[in-house]
Amino acid sequence: MKQYLDLLSLALDKGHYKEDRTGTGTYGVFGHQMRFDLKEGFPMVTTKRVPFKAVLSELLWFITGSTNCNDLRAILHGEEFRNDWSKKTIWDDNAANQGQALGYEDGELGPVYGAQWRSWPSPSGPIDQLAQAINTLKTNPDSRRIIVSAWNPMELDTMALPPCHALFQFFSRKLRIDERVKWHQKHNGGQLIGAVDNHVFLGQVLDNLKVPTRELSCQLYQRSCDLFLGVPFNIASYALLTHMVAQVTGHSVGDFVWTGGDCHVYANHVDQVKLQLTREPTELPSLVMNSYVKEIDRFKMQDFNLINYDPQDPIAAPMAV
Repeated sequence: MKQYLDLLSLALDKGHYKEDRTGTGTYGVFGHQMRFDLKEGFPMVTTKRVPFKAVLSELLWFITGSTNCNDLRAILHGEEFRNDWSKKTIWDDNAANQGQALGYEDGELGPVYGAQWRSWPSPSGPIDQLAQAINTLKTNPDSRRIIVSAWNPMELDTMALPPCHALFQFFSRKLRIDERVKWHQKHNGGQLIGAVDNHVFLGQVLDNLKVPTRELSCQLYQRSCDLFLGVPFNIASYALLTHMVAQVTGHSVGDFVWTGGDCHVYANHVDQVKLQLTREPTELPSLVMNSYVKEIDRFKMQDFNLINYDPQDPIAAPMAV
């Protein structure tokens, strides 16, 4: 995760000061990209703790299409805590402030991410963009149109928070025989027996062993990037989504590419960032998922485990709302 720390340093050292919507002020740069090879480990920041359960529960909530933070609370804490606001979620403040200002009640946020992903409004009926993307990966994986957008200009004024991570695109490519063999050795162990020089025969062997034939990558465009609090969360979330979509479409995982627009450090996060920059990143953890889940809507909290995540201590900071 050194490239993430380098971006923090860049924002502090060369960033321009700007006023912002929250009245806090930011130091930032415009336009930056980071690339994470998901085969090398799960890209979770280790120089401070990132709450994996919060990342996972929010993503599962988006996938359900819900726009109510009480549903998120039920996923994170359990159904019995659905209406217990003493059990916090990261969306509660948005619901209590911007949501209520828009006239919403009882945890409603308006048509935020889940609504746009799963039921984008159109004259001919709601469009399930995520389902369309998954279907295209199964039926036409070389398409350059496998895109899901949360940025709906017609509904921005009715959202408690317009989407910061605005659009993502999937990219599928065919794996070479040697790449498939390497995948088999890493995930299944052992050597392949047979005519390894005969690629046709070897391909048939790999097919019988259910070794993926294609690799899935994902690129996110994030228009507004809270580098200290938000971006580590967003990187983990979309890396997780890439793993999930890869599994349900029969792909292995490739790269997650994070592209940021307004990349900023809030003025009241500067001391925290300076502390984090004194820390050295450690080895990345690994993600283990329930391999029996083959439909995107069937994933549950218990289907995921982050192995060997050993971060340094949390660094507290206020969230600008």
